[in-house]
Amino acid sequence: MAVVEARNVTKVFKQGELGAVNDVNLATREGEFMVFLGPSGSGKTTLLRMIAGLEEPTRGDILIGGQVVTHLAPRDRRIAMVFQSYALYPHLSVRKNIAFPLRAQGVPRKSHAAKVEWASGLLGIGHLLERKPRELSGGERQRVALARAIVREPSVFLLDEPLSNLDAKLRASAREELTQFHRRVGTTTIYVTHDQVEAMAMGDRVVVLNKGTVRQVGSPREVYDEPADTFVAGFLGSPPMNVTDHGDVLVGFRPEHFLPSAMVQGPKVPLKFRVSTVEYLGAERVAYGVLEGSRWEKKKVVSRFSSNADVRLAADSVVDFAVAEGSLKFFDRQTEKRTTPRGLSWE
Repeated sequence: MAVVEARNVTKVFKQGELGAVNDVNLATREGEFMVFLGPSGSGKTTLLRMIAGLEEPTRGDILIGGQVVTHLAPRDRRIAMVFQSYALYPHLSVRKNIAFPLRAQGVPRKSHAAKVEWASGLLGIGHLLERKPRELSGGERQRVALARAIVREPSVFLLDEPLSNLDAKLRASAREELTQFHRRVGTTTIYVTHDQVEAMAMGDRVVVLNKGTVRQVGSPREVYDEPADTFVAGFLGSPPMNVTDHGDVLVGFRPEHFLPSAMVQGPKVPLKFRVSTVEYLGAERVAYGVLEGSRWEKKKVVSRFSSNADVRLAADSVVDFAVAEGSLKFFDRQTEKRTTPRGLSWE
């Protein structure tokens, strides 16, 4: 296992333009599963490629295990990478695909069989060793790609959206398998995704990026419940956080905290909600509409609540809703960063 660090890392592809990655400083913990999360163009894959040695930083350094590796070739970094495309050799059996890195590194042939058995056993694909990739399902190919990576016994795993080619049901089971695999192996892992569900379900910590900068680093609970700015608040959550103007601050509240007034206990902020559409999604319902009242006239908001709740909402009806005061988040209007809670007039 090893700690991966980025120190003042910047990557500029075209002089005079904003960098793909801008002055990033972060460090994993040993054995951690860290997720890089952000929209397309946020710099997450570029940052991963610099850690892997596939891109060289314009400025700054990459360290692995305390050693500066900025100018080292990928093969000298003791890392293993799994891409969105598994890139298995179609003419080779699963056994030979897994063993390929050992041959490429000059590992003595007599040890190949034991290492392949070990790696395939960890991922439960020992019975597939004589098959060709075309005979495997998408999930099985993903496990072969992982086995090919771990057979080298790297100090760091780098995973670039490895589940994006799987269907929704298979992705859910593959997430669980990857999490269990990491717990068994314990190798420091960095995982890139634009899917917040993957990030929240799998990460020990999540690095939220946008426009090449780190907006927040924290546990899934921290980045969701205590967003550092309005970007994180809006990017995490489906539907995202409601954000409204209130004088010199912006006030945010999650859809699951914006509920019919009778469902909100303790001190609360009453709001009038004009319903436009209600979606039934099985376990929950999502209501879309606007706030009524002079301060937020026609401000669009969303509510989310259990389908079991005894709530009847008709289109174009105006309903008494509320938010618990403790669920409100406050952001500075100028910087859009989190600021201290304050008492406000809601009249």
